[in-house]
Amino acid sequence: MVLTLELAPGAALSENELATSLGVSRTPVRESLIMLAQEGLVQVFPKIGSFVSRVDPAQVADAQFLREAVELASLDNLPPRLDPAVVEELRENLKRQQRADLGLEEFFELDEAFHQGLMRLSGHGNVWSTVAAAKGHLDRARRLGLHENVSPAIFVAQHHEIFDAVVGGNVTLARISMRTHLRAVFSDIERIRTHSPELFATDPSGVPVRRNVVVWE
Repeated sequence: MVLTLELAPGAALSENELATSLGVSRTPVRESLIMLAQEGLVQVFPKIGSFVSRVDPAQVADAQFLREAVELASLDNLPPRLDPAVVEELRENLKRQQRADLGLEEFFELDEAFHQGLMRLSGHGNVWSTVAAAKGHLDRARRLGLHENVSPAIFVAQHHEIFDAVVGGNVTLARISMRTHLRAVFSDIERIRTHSPELFATDPSGVPVRRNVVVWE
């Protein structure tokens, strides 16, 4: 719910309400909030409450740096003969990305599978879980960007460009296209921040203030 923006950045969290909506007791909710706090996705302020962390551009940049380093390195490790089964999976994935009725979350899942598939071509598919575990803030920023765009068509076109370069053996072009594709999130952040600054952290040490209602300063 945090990662998909169902719980928006900065939103107040109630253990009771979450427990009721999820049909569980407060104990697993409390334990989950502690784990999310350790991952930087939730902030807990004594005597004030718990909140979904606002998107931190610095943490987005760190996660994007890690992801870019890993994915570009995987392109450098592509074998001379690509696994035809994985290539076919990627080709089918791209076809599904072009469906006119595709929802944003469906596209996000296909996007993740596409990038993991490229890493599988290099023989390093298992590394994806490490990358995925480090990109909570990045994924929220990416979803904000998807909601901001009219359609994911531009990202689909970039995927095709990367895939064609990989299959065609042009690693140099694949790297250039991949770098451009992965860095698009930064322009999305700046564009969104101009009209919705409340979604982003400006001071990592900032604390919400309780007046008649709790507000962020």
